[in-house]
Amino acid sequence: MKAFYANEQKRHEPKAYLSSGTARPHPEKPERVERLLAGASSAGLAVERPKNHGLGPIAAVHSPEYLDFLEHIFARWQRIEGASAEVIPNIHPVTRNGSYPASAVGQAGYHMADTVCPISTETWNSALWSAWSAVEAAEAVKAGAPSAYALCRPPGHHAFADVAGGFCFINNSAVAALALRRSAARVAILDVDLHHGNGTQGIFYARPDVLTVSLHADPVCLYPFFWGYAGERGEGAGLGYNLNLPLPHKSGDAAFLEALAIAFRRIRAFAPEALVVALGLDAFEGDPFGGLSVTTVGFSRIGEAIAGLDLPTVIVQEGGYLCDALGDNLTAFLTGFGGRRGP
Repeated sequence: MKAFYANEQKRHEPKAYLSSGTARPHPEKPERVERLLAGASSAGLAVERPKNHGLGPIAAVHSPEYLDFLEHIFARWQRIEGASAEVIPNIHPVTRNGSYPASAVGQAGYHMADTVCPISTETWNSALWSAWSAVEAAEAVKAGAPSAYALCRPPGHHAFADVAGGFCFINNSAVAALALRRSAARVAILDVDLHHGNGTQGIFYARPDVLTVSLHADPVCLYPFFWGYAGERGEGAGLGYNLNLPLPHKSGDAAFLEALAIAFRRIRAFAPEALVVALGLDAFEGDPFGGLSVTTVGFSRIGEAIAGLDLPTVIVQEGGYLCDALGDNLTAFLTGFGGRRGP
């Protein structure tokens, strides 16, 4: 399996975030990259540098207004007297159908859903290379590779078309899906992160050409709180093309695999020509956010089960935070997947 990553992705280094009103050290640390690279290497993957694919594949997902904001907001923020070292919003619109503010402070609130995705001097460049890793993996699969892995950091599945959130700026899984759509009539996205992929759902919620399926911990008491419930089925032309499978907290391997079987039925009924796996490893029992108690062996079984779909597959890294087993969990998933699919 081919793997893609660029060193620029490490340069984004958020310092802190608010959780339950308290400032805490930010968990989306550059060190995650070293653990994940080790895990990919242990699974036998050779990591290649992606090409610069320009803004085209990203602009297919995100609005030009939002991309302009991401590129320039840090420099604008630094011109504000007394501004914080990172861009962190302090006001949000009650609705988003009113006027678009001219000020940096107002635009930060408009384009940032929460306080956990601070923007610093390297954020834009890191996010670009993260997305280009996803594009490169999609291009490899389009060229005939049965699968490819994109080590995307920062992650992406909480980013909407014009809103950052949940550590995410560019929705890498959505970017990969639309890159695949250029040669595939139908693409499915299977999100197995601990948290619901609310941004991915929002991007495709009214579309029938991309099926979105998410397995995640019940959001009633967990981020993203407002999305991820079983009743969210899509809208308009996309009605019936979104499936959420929220799981009880601490439910473990067996419950996860049972939910996967339900997800597979929906995916097979959609008859996709390609698959994107939004791979979160934060469902692990020892992860700092580990709300689903999946084991390392469980990740191997999850990888093997997904490989059984026998689809051209792009694996996009989402969550999975610093713990001793982070790299081992990636190795387990990739070897489980590769053991079923072959090289």
